[in-house]
Amino acid sequence: MLREVNFIEAEAIVQWHALPKPTLTGNPPILQNTGVASVEILGKLMNYDKNISPFKNTACSSCHMPYAAFSGPIPSVNLTMMAYPGSEHFRAGKRQAQRYTYSSYFPPLQYNATQGAFFGGNFWDSRATGYLLRDPAGEQSQFPPVDPLEMGNPDTACITYKLSLAAYRPLFEEVWGAGSFAISFPPNTASICATPNGAAVFGGSATPVALSPEDRTKSNNVYDHWAQSISAFEKSLSVSPFTSKFDAYLAGKYTLTAAEKAGYDLFRGKGNCNSCHLDGRSTAPAPTNLGAVDTGVAASTTPLFTCFGSANLGLPKNPRVAILYESTPDSFGFTPNPAGFTYTDFGLGEFLRSGYATAPSPNSSWTQFAPTSDGQMQTMTARDVALVPPQCTGGTDAPGPYFQKEFFHNGYIKSLKQLVHFYNTRDVYRMQVESGHCPAGTVEKVNCWPAAEVPQNQDMTVGNLGLTDTEENQIVTFMKTLTDGFTTPYPDINTYTGTCMTGGNASTQGNSTLLSAEELRAGAGARLP
Repeated sequence: MLREVNFIEAEAIVQWHALPKPTLTGNPPILQNTGVASVEILGKLMNYDKNISPFKNTACSSCHMPYAAFSGPIPSVNLTMMAYPGSEHFRAGKRQAQRYTYSSYFPPLQYNATQGAFFGGNFWDSRATGYLLRDPAGEQSQFPPVDPLEMGNPDTACITYKLSLAAYRPLFEEVWGAGSFAISFPPNTASICATPNGAAVFGGSATPVALSPEDRTKSNNVYDHWAQSISAFEKSLSVSPFTSKFDAYLAGKYTLTAAEKAGYDLFRGKGNCNSCHLDGRSTAPAPTNLGAVDTGVAASTTPLFTCFGSANLGLPKNPRVAILYESTPDSFGFTPNPAGFTYTDFGLGEFLRSGYATAPSPNSSWTQFAPTSDGQMQTMTARDVALVPPQCTGGTDAPGPYFQKEFFHNGYIKSLKQLVHFYNTRDVYRMQVESGHCPAGTVEKVNCWPAAEVPQNQDMTVGNLGLTDTEENQIVTFMKTLTDGFTTPYPDINTYTGTCMTGGNASTQGNSTLLSAEELRAGAGARLP
């Protein structure tokens, strides 16, 4: 994977050098002809730059590669520990890597009093609110570089410092100004920035790089420009291009197959999928009106297949989540999760109360809604949910050849078949057991769903949809039409150099790696096997 990252970084450097010399003209000044390409390529260079991390071994793309729809690129991680190792490899987070695709279309987080719900933001818990930049995707890119469980820089000034040394510094200055790095960094900056965040030596300081107030302001401006550049890349045709079969279908340039059309009708009907993953059509028949029929046409030619909201889907706790095992100090004196296996991920609710292992909320008026938001996670777009390396022709599901992905915030679900089956039968086969302890005669994820990690506030519009096995499969078939790269090739899709997996069954995919929650709680497992 690191070789793949290096390859695409080198490709971006070639793209940069191929740009015509920019011309700054107009009032306000604009990089005429090359401005769009310049800022998008700058964002791409940043995205694949491993030197940004303390140990120069982790880029943004280390957890987000194009052949996985800019989500987790390592099948073995997706199958087991779920969260990706940070620059300090003995640390990992609590959630799976979200897809970049179309994330830049999410608006700033806001509370809709009429609907009584939050919409917008980025991250599973919406903590990248966009409150300052008014760009949640840009703000999202400012968290991982200093998150101790991800890149883990101890100070945002470290990113400014490393950008000042980057080979693509001239492009940054062309886009954002020649004086961007006129900053006096102290002599120990390199040493500080080579030490991961959370190290005891920093004493909890978020600003160990000693800058003057003026230089700190300049550094903060550079960090904002980092965010804006990354966001430009994410919204570019390199990441979010609207080139799927479904887009061609809306343009009258593709006819859905019988299975795809049946799946689409279920997606916007009996399956109730498009009530959250908006496709520009009504949901008919709706659960509240089973006789309804949608006779209209699509109201949008670029539907984003999300409502931008959040929901608690009642997922079981996943004993494989890496952070559950990080309860003792590491070699730098940092303890990621003192709570160990007792930790519960409350998602949006935890963020609204500025709680544990999230971010401070910028709006105190939101705190009152934390209890009713506990367990809620962002409704991701369904676009590109099935995007995999082209050689893995079986897609995401066994028997393959398939590319092992993970779904939902805690990676508990391992195939699209399981995902649809969960929506369909969650309440039919719900049992008050923990993962790894379904009763004899049942099979976890088939006819046994363990108890919800956060039982309150569950979304009750799903859970007992009455879909047949064939209908579940048809919805999966339709979701594959949302994969970009049909009308034009998806950029960098061919960079995967790993192997595809084969064998097994999509319904039980990943079950061989289930762990016993009870044994872990009792302390029988100190490390992930």
